[in-house]
Amino acid sequence: MTDRSNRGFASMDEKKQREIASKGGRAAHQQGTAHEFTPEEARSAGRKGGEAISRNREHMAHIGRLGGEASRNSPNRRNKKQEIADGNGMEAALNMTESQNGSISMTPAGDAERL
Repeated sequence: MTDRSNRGFASMDEKKQREIASKGGRAAHQQGTAHEFTPEEARSAGRKGGEAISRNREHMAHIGRLGGEASRNSPNRRNKKQEIADGNGMEAALNMTESQNGSISMTPAGDAERL
């Protein structure tokens, strides 16, 4: 029986595979037979991929949480809070409150007395 472990494209090392694939890609472009996506085709493919991944509710919830965490910890948000605390600029005329869920609300500084 022959040894099949070193036969075929899949058994080659990654460097050799890339070299061969690169030659094939260049040849296809030179011959004009390579497929290049039009903007409309690319848009359609992206839409299909987005629809497929968005069906996975667990994944979407996870990436939403990551985005929320990143937003809560962003340097701009911390800088804005510090500016307000320092009494700088327009924000000095505002009362800022942060809820437990991390949202910030601002009201004009004199409103609390009028309520």
